[in-house]
Amino acid sequence: MMRRIRNQILQALYRRDMSVYELIDKQDASLPEFFELIQEMEREGVVRVENGKIGLTERGLKLCEDLGVKEVGDFTCKSCEGTGYTIAFEDVLKDYAEIAKDRPEAIEKYDQGFISLDGVVRRVQFLYERGDLLNSEIFVVGDDDLFSLASALTGFPKRVFVVDIDERLIDFINRKAEELGLPVEAQVYDVQQAFPDELRGKFDVFVTDPVETIPGIKLFLSRGVSTLRGEGCSGYFGLTTLEASRKKWYEIQKMIHEMGFVITDIRRKFNVYPQEEKNFFRFQDKLPIVKRLGAKVDYNWYKSCLYRIEAIKKPKPLVEGEMIIDEKVYKDEESWATPY
Repeated sequence: MMRRIRNQILQALYRRDMSVYELIDKQDASLPEFFELIQEMEREGVVRVENGKIGLTERGLKLCEDLGVKEVGDFTCKSCEGTGYTIAFEDVLKDYAEIAKDRPEAIEKYDQGFISLDGVVRRVQFLYERGDLLNSEIFVVGDDDLFSLASALTGFPKRVFVVDIDERLIDFINRKAEELGLPVEAQVYDVQQAFPDELRGKFDVFVTDPVETIPGIKLFLSRGVSTLRGEGCSGYFGLTTLEASRKKWYEIQKMIHEMGFVITDIRRKFNVYPQEEKNFFRFQDKLPIVKRLGAKVDYNWYKSCLYRIEAIKKPKPLVEGEMIIDEKVYKDEESWATPY
């Protein structure tokens, strides 16, 4: 794998210096793997890193030429930011953006962070395309993104139910739903508590953005899976390559199959976490990757893939009862973009 990542880095840097955070976005190793490789390439005299910028040395340029690297322009679609989806629900985006102005700011205690406004609307459109929005009952496990309100603004869902540990978010969502007459209900719930029986098997779709440790994602996905009615129901969640290595993806995909699901879609870099004053980049001095690089964030580098999974038999959550959270649920050796 490292040969491929090295190729991505050389291709990105050929005849162009860039922010180290932009380079992170040009490759798909985990953050620890990326950092180790950059250090190795620096020792080899292939790259130089100065003041948060990275570029090729003369030796690095020669290596590129020997490998046959050519200068290639940016071929990512500018209209859709590489997601494959332009904004069709323009009125929804406008109303949702107005709501989001007053959102509670992300707080470190709950490892919160939210994706961009147009990213949320693209996710809503993706559900619509898959037939999971129209007349559906949707369950949201944690709603930093205010997905519940954005999806309800379309007028398509029959019901959206949110659980979150943060009372500020719950109060905000319930207040906005009441003001706008939206079919959204939110209640305080800590995922480490046993799942309420009255919410089991009552929904068609679940949506969540879990923490990216193995115990954490098992817990969050299990809570979502517990809500589904049965075969044909679906789930959506975000997962990065930055804090989840290929080996971790392998373990997560095994869990998905064990719970009775197939993976129908993985949309690469579908979700962007923007640098906004209310977002988690306010804690950047506490992020291990920022500490190691010694440079302030200057690029929207934190992106995640969007998974869609679908039940091919009765869903089977891997966590049924209470699961007490300790630090291992929120952080592991790959959690380099989580505040410490």
